[in-house]
Amino acid sequence: MAGTSGGRPSIYPTLLYADAKAAIRQLTEALGFTELSVYEGEDGSVLHAELAQGNGAVMVGSKGRGGLFDAAMKDAGTTGVYVVVDDVDAHHRHAVDHGVEILMPPTDQDYGSRDYMARDVEGNVWSFGTYAPETAV
Repeated sequence: MAGTSGGRPSIYPTLLYADAKAAIRQLTEALGFTELSVYEGEDGSVLHAELAQGNGAVMVGSKGRGGLFDAAMKDAGTTGVYVVVDDVDAHHRHAVDHGVEILMPPTDQDYGSRDYMARDVEGNVWSFGTYAPETAV
């Protein structure tokens, strides 16, 4: 089983968007991600992008650019991703200030987390909260 090395996450959710540039703008400007890299094709499509949040990251690309992964994801539905943040209420206020669609306001959960849920520009559901379970085995 592979673990992490050099502080790198071992799991990267990967999302394809019809307008990957708009998604990257929303994720960085409104939801606090940091752009690590963006590689574009000659036509301006996003071939591959990496965005970080805390010690995790997501990969983002444009739909319809061809290739095996694009074909495999063609009929895929939206995705849900959970992201750990330190201050849920401040993160939520920032998202609201940027016009992000909020599905659930900050809420205390029975299992000890405080989190909120939002929908991005193409329907993916992002949950932001304090729940950070240990993953060591």
